[in-house]
Amino acid sequence: MITPYFLENFWGEKNNGFDVLYHNMKHGQISSKELTDFIRERSTIEEAYARSMTKLAKSAGNFSQLGTFAPVWDVFKSSTEKLAICHMELVRKLQELIKEVQKYVEEQAKAHKKTKEEVASTLEAVQNIQTTSQALQKSKEIYNAKTVEQERLRKEGATQRDVDKAGVKAKKATETYKLYVEKYATAKSEFEQKMAETAQKFQDIEENHILHMKEIIQSYSQSVDETHIQIGEVHNEFVRNIENTSVESLIQKLAESKGTGTERPGPIEFEECNAAIATEGAKPRKRKPFGIPGRRKDKDTDSTESTEVEAANTANGAPPGYYGAIDIQNAV
Repeated sequence: MITPYFLENFWGEKNNGFDVLYHNMKHGQISSKELTDFIRERSTIEEAYARSMTKLAKSAGNFSQLGTFAPVWDVFKSSTEKLAICHMELVRKLQELIKEVQKYVEEQAKAHKKTKEEVASTLEAVQNIQTTSQALQKSKEIYNAKTVEQERLRKEGATQRDVDKAGVKAKKATETYKLYVEKYATAKSEFEQKMAETAQKFQDIEENHILHMKEIIQSYSQSVDETHIQIGEVHNEFVRNIENTSVESLIQKLAESKGTGTERPGPIEFEECNAAIATEGAKPRKRKPFGIPGRRKDKDTDSTESTEVEAANTANGAPPGYYGAIDIQNAV
């Protein structure tokens, strides 16, 4: 069990301990909201980072696929995509945690409202002893003043009437002072009882609050730690993939995918020229007219074609200096 620190350390001359403890309880709700804001901001950062990593992975996929280094970009792309997934998974966990913290904030507000009602009597006791203490101090001052005044008149030889008159005032002040002493004793007893109970109640509230906050932080820390482990696994996989991507494998892959063939050019030997055959093959042959049976050639007297075109048509594709129809048999 924790030492009752609140019970032992929140008394004091002005009896302001209750006010300090009450506001400390309210500060707990502020802390819960601020923790929610912190986790939400971390989630936003992680989401932005994940989106940036996804964009980077797409960029790696669009890099040049030419050259022997091209397959390495696939390793970068895959690894970066997995890293983005790791961070998005952390975003999901943090979003779930934020919901839990928000639920706690709502429950905390209800508990504080209930506590405020329960300690209302303690607040009254605090106000009572503070008011009584002030009245007691004032009555004490009046009592001392009246007593001193009565004694002064007696020593200075004032008339009996004045001395008696001062004595009546001193007696009244004495009675008032004693009355407030009794009231203070009653207020003090009630205040100590109420304050002791309330101080312990406030400490119990703070203990539970801190325990709950630590559980939230533990969940937060665990989520981040799991993400770091996953990131480490992705990085180790990346290192293994790079190590397994040897220089030989990259060279081999390019040769297999871009190779132009394995057959080398054959030998060509020198061949002597046969002049007779070469000369015979160079002589032009006369070609017989070529005609299509049953077709009559009509001359278009209105033709506007040039004489050069007519000459070309008349040659029928024969070598220069030879004209007439082509003999199919001899043309072979």
